[in-house]
Amino acid sequence: MKKKSNIKLQNNNIPQELIKIENILNRMETTLNYLENLSRRTALKELQIEEDNDPFKILIGTMLSARSRDETTSKIVRKLFQKYKNVLELANADLNDIKSIIFSIGFYNTKSERIKQVSQIIVEKFHGIVPTKIEDLLALPGVGRKTANCVLVYAFNKPAIPVDIHVHRISNRIGIVKTQNVKKTEEELIKIVDKEYWLILNNIFVTYGQNICLPIGPKCQICSLKGICNFYTNQKKI
Repeated sequence: MKKKSNIKLQNNNIPQELIKIENILNRMETTLNYLENLSRRTALKELQIEEDNDPFKILIGTMLSARSRDETTSKIVRKLFQKYKNVLELANADLNDIKSIIFSIGFYNTKSERIKQVSQIIVEKFHGIVPTKIEDLLALPGVGRKTANCVLVYAFNKPAIPVDIHVHRISNRIGIVKTQNVKKTEEELIKIVDKEYWLILNNIFVTYGQNICLPIGPKCQICSLKGICNFYTNQKKI
C-alpha cells in the first residue's frame, strides 16, 4: 500500500496523521494474520477462489448469502452448482428442485424464485453472460447495491465498495463515518477512501467483523485498532 489517504474521523480528537485508510487496513490484516488459526475466509472469497472468479456463481452466491451465515451459504452454493453447472441449466431448472436444494438457507422460497428469474434474464437478455455494468446488475430481480458491488469486485475486479452490516458497523465504530444505514455508508466511503483500496476493503472489513469486531462482544482486547477507535474510547469511559 503506497498512496496516502487521509480519513477524518467523526467526533474524535485523535491526531489525523494516525488515521489513514492504508494504516487501518494494514492493522486489520496484521491482526488477522497473527490470528490465522482463528480467522476464516468469507463465503465470497471462498467462492472467488474455488470458482476462479466465475461471475454467475458469485452473483448467485451473493444473492443466497443475504441474511445467512457464511458457513451455510458456502455449503448451499456448492450443493446448488453440483447439480446445475451453469446459467442455462439453472434457468431451466424446476423451481421446486431449487427450493429442495437451498431450503436450509434463510428466505429460501423467495431466493429460489429470484435466482431462477435472474438466470432466465441473463440467458434471454444478456446471452448467458453476467452484465458488467452496475445499472444492468441493479435491474435484475433481488439484486441490490451490495450484491451488484460484490459482483463487480469479486467477479470482474472492478473498483466498488460493497457495504454490508460488517462494513457499516466497523466504519461507524471506528469513526470513519457517522451514518444510519448501509446506503449512506457506501456514499461516505466512496468520498473518503482512495479507489485503489476499494477492491480489498470489503473482504478485509468483513473478515475482521466476523472474527474480531463482532456485533456483540467485540474482541477489543486483541483489536489493533482500539487506539484509534471511537467505540473503544467511549466504552472505556463507561
